[in-house]
Amino acid sequence: MILTVTLNTALDLTYGVAALVPHSSHRVSDLSERPGGKGINVARVVTALGHDSVVTGFAGGATGSVLRELLAALPPGTATLTDALVPVAGDTRRTLAVADRATGDTTQFNEPGPHITAAEWTAFLRSYEELLTGADAVALCGSLPPGIHVGAYAELIRPARAAGVPVLLDTSGEPLRRGIAARPDLIKPNADELAQLTGSRDPLRATRDARRRGAHAVIASLGPDGMLAVTPDGSWQASPPAPVKGNPTGAGDSAVAGLLSGLVEGLSWPDRLRRAVALSTATVLAPTAGDFDRAAYEELLPRVAIEEHAPAA
Repeated sequence: MILTVTLNTALDLTYGVAALVPHSSHRVSDLSERPGGKGINVARVVTALGHDSVVTGFAGGATGSVLRELLAALPPGTATLTDALVPVAGDTRRTLAVADRATGDTTQFNEPGPHITAAEWTAFLRSYEELLTGADAVALCGSLPPGIHVGAYAELIRPARAAGVPVLLDTSGEPLRRGIAARPDLIKPNADELAQLTGSRDPLRATRDARRRGAHAVIASLGPDGMLAVTPDGSWQASPPAPVKGNPTGAGDSAVAGLLSGLVEGLSWPDRLRRAVALSTATVLAPTAGDFDRAAYEELLPRVAIEEHAPAA
């Protein structure tokens, strides 16, 4: 089972408009809503790839109820997605993606999330440590809601490592800086997050620096240029065959799903990267935020280019 943690879950709304024009009124041509937050996106893709998953984190209020109803209504497949979210008093946030159908561009709006109390955090920690006993890997994903201390991810990494469960951290800013010191097995920053962490804009140098700070392996997301991995076994860059236009919402989460599923299947690093880049690109091409186009994924997978980098001097 793959466990995903989303401390700041969301109800993801996508509005399609013919063209997004500032200072104008718009008629929505299509609307979708889905359970969201980075870890939930990861779990959806992991499950589609045939791995059982459990989602935990927080959900509350009317929005949280809708989110959980949508989770329960997901179509059954060969693998199961189990809801282990912890109830809270505050309202789960909403995110809004406005998709310009003329250009293919998307504009994103994110609410901050509910305030989490000390008692709610303690209840979550108890549940999390119980869930770790059945996990093959865990993903800690996304922003922290109000009320959660910036060292929260470091606090979650330690029991996972003590239980021998590989842990992937996908966050940014001070939570990433604190979390990396707890020595996660893998981090997946994007180029901006990596530069903020290390002070370097050179992806290879910054990725190697991030690994020296405590992460066992570092996978940097380079947007249309693919992904760069620095691991104990070597360094590689994986690139899609061509840039694509579409909705990037959830693309990084699909990449995390590819990395985690590849880890539990025992794939080599190049094959994990190939899967992650193909899934990420296929997510950009999907019409609904956070889904992935399976036909595009299967077509892209063998076409992802892998380049090995020489070891650091």
